[in-house]
Parts: sequence; structure tokens; C-alpha cells
Amino acid sequence: MAAASACNGRGGVSLCLATAGGMKTLALSAFTLVWTHSIAKVEWQEDWRVTPAGLELVQARVKGTGPGMEPPPEARLVDGWFQWRPQRAPMPEVVLGNSGAAGEWRLCHGGKCRTLSEIVGHPIGANVTKMSICQQQEK
Repeated sequence: MAAASACNGRGGVSLCLATAGGMKTLALSAFTLVWTHSIAKVEWQEDWRVTPAGLELVQARVKGTGPGMEPPPEARLVDGWFQWRPQRAPMPEVVLGNSGAAGEWRLCHGGKCRTLSEIVGHPIGANVTKMSICQQQEK
């Protein structure tokens, strides 16, 4: 899992989670997003950084393979996980869908994992959650 630290600088960025029930801001600079594939029941993990340029996908891991979820050719098997470093530019927003068939997205940082429903304080269900950066106000 990615090591995360609190964002404490002036004018820094935080992670914003937008759901049907509102918005939640998390003061962190890195996190791991975890989920279980709805058909293959295989766990995926992605390490992300929250940067002024956007959300940066640093590393991805999958515990196994299945139809439509094969790791890329550059992936390497390490301790039972296929791991690779996606090559993509930071994204201003990441949209998370949920079929409801395999449980919820989990966000991990500081050694603790919680479902998105736990983080935002209400059940998300099959609704979309949008992750983006939030600019902190200078004090």
C-alpha cells in the first residue's frame, strides 16, 4: 500500500470525493484504491498521488487474471501480485462506478482501509463517486 501523509502546506491540494449525497475532502497526498472484480472476484490495487497537476496513478497490482482484466505485458509477478507502473498523465478527475456485485471501493492510507461509504458517512450503493483534487485555501 502507498504510504500517505497529511497535506499541511499552504495552497496544497487534497482529495475530494463527490457522491450523490455530497462532497468529502481528505487531506492526504497519497492513497491506495482497492476493489474486487465483480466477475472474477480478484482483488485489484492502485497507488495514487494527489498532486497540483491532478491525480497520478503510480502503480497498479492485480492478484490474478480473468477475461477483460489481463495485466499488461510489462507487468511482473511479485509475491503473488502482477505489478506494473501505468504510463499516463495526471488526471483532473477519476470516476468510480459500482455495479454492487462485488462490494465497495476501498480507500487505504495511513495503514487503514475504509469503504467509500464509511468515508463519506452514508451508503453510496451503485451511485458514481468522482475523485478529484481540491485546492486548499491559503491561510
